[in-house]
Amino acid sequence: MRGFDQLNKAFDSRVRIGLMSILIVNNWVSYKEIKNLLDVTDGNLASHIQALEKISFLKIKKQFIGKKPLTTYKVTENGRKAFNEHINGLEKLLMK
Repeated sequence: MRGFDQLNKAFDSRVRIGLMSILIVNNWVSYKEIKNLLDVTDGNLASHIQALEKISFLKIKKQFIGKKPLTTYKVTENGRKAFNEHINGLEKLLMK
């Protein structure tokens, strides 16, 4: 069926769809900002971030601002391509 072949199992979760949506339209986004936007627990968000990092869909940058740690995230080109294909697949399914 047209559209199903474009769906990516990596985006089966609402948290991952939300996370990728945030990263697609922004450059580097902080952990705290993502957590607040998605309204999820630390453990839940961390596991989804780890899964997407493992398949090279996002980059992580850790730094210090003064003495405070700051972790930010950015979508990779592979992640952008996979997410866009997934969204296109969903759109094809909805147009039927």
